[in-house]
Amino acid sequence: MLSVVVVLLAQIGPTAGAWSSARPPECVAIDGGRGANIWERAKAPELHRYCDLLANGAAKLAGSAGQRQDVVEIAQRADKLVPGHAAPSVLMGRALMRMGRFEEALTALNEAKKREERALDDPYALHALARALLRTGHPVEASQAYRSLLPRTSSLTLADRSAATIEAGLLAMDKGAAGLDEAVPIFRQAARDSQDVAQIVGLLCLALALDRAGDEGEARALLAERARGDMRTVLSGPQAKDLFAPDFLPETHALAALALESTDMNAARESWRRYLAARPTGPWAAHARAHESGGAKRGTQGRP
Repeated sequence: MLSVVVVLLAQIGPTAGAWSSARPPECVAIDGGRGANIWERAKAPELHRYCDLLANGAAKLAGSAGQRQDVVEIAQRADKLVPGHAAPSVLMGRALMRMGRFEEALTALNEAKKREERALDDPYALHALARALLRTGHPVEASQAYRSLLPRTSSLTLADRSAATIEAGLLAMDKGAAGLDEAVPIFRQAARDSQDVAQIVGLLCLALALDRAGDEGEARALLAERARGDMRTVLSGPQAKDLFAPDFLPETHALAALALESTDMNAARESWRRYLAARPTGPWAAHARAHESGGAKRGTQGRP
């Protein structure tokens, strides 16, 4: 399956095409545009129903979590009604992604790409692919998908745009020092353009990336100005955790530790230890050890 993904990503260009998972070409055709032909008009009753199902499923994706299984069933019904098109697989992949069924989501999205070359041009489909890749152990392919996605995020919802930006930045930073030139501007965008919890997480990620790059002054200034309170509370909440793939959850300990250094050094050291326990040999282990052993020089001693 991974070989299919690699080919798939190599063929996704830097600019989005006209393919939309909400209104795929076969549905645009029945609206009376130039794409309409005799076959499509003859098949219009089924095709109209098919397109209505896809539109209904796309609308339900924005609803409550309990509706996502409905979306999977709607996608299956659409696929049976007018077989062979990519849109039902895209819709199913997006729903499965939101349900946390990552392997199944990746399979559905790969099937969509097999059926139609440009099926994953749509930013929502591409974001689902990137998240599925990230959460199924394919970081290189996920990085490629996020690079294709970031120039197209203006059409995503604010929440999805924030998630895509933070996830892309975390992937870049995970490459070690070589990834910081890419990660820092991505996190700047996340801190600037996000709201609520995502904005706090973006700010903390930016401060951590700057500190890891050696710009401790700007990192501390950002935290002093905009990160108030115990960030462990924010980072342990469901909204924040959704922004971190399982492999990146240890980063929440590093984010909390850096923010705590100016107010509670004992708590900061404990968070650094938690980070090191989870990632003892990662690209930023030495940075964490330096903070854990010598961080008292960077801030106050905190509570005894």
